[in-house]
Amino acid sequence: MPEITIHEIMNAMPSVFVPERAGDLSAQIQYRLSGDEASDWIISIAAGGCTVQQGVCPNPQLTVTIAAEDQKALAFGKLDAMAAFMQGKLRLSGDMSLAMKLPSLFKIKS
Repeated sequence: MPEITIHEIMNAMPSVFVPERAGDLSAQIQYRLSGDEASDWIISIAAGGCTVQQGVCPNPQLTVTIAAEDQKALAFGKLDAMAAFMQGKLRLSGDMSLAMKLPSLFKIKS
């Protein structure tokens, strides 16, 4: 089985989004990924939906900075978001209440 790329993981986020947990949330989240698959991604949540696009958001409510390999580990439940934050692998800036809610908005694969 080929290695799953960060591009595939990020583009799959709308398919694991749980709209009933989002309520009336409207937010733009900037992901800044470093490492071998360094890239910038915008996750937009609005009207019970989620979209993802590659790029830089001018005014995100939350910016998540993490290595692409660690983002993969988060996506597959191999790394806990709080542990990643405490270990300095995950950096957050912006709306911390949104940051706390973010993991519950997506079904984690295992």
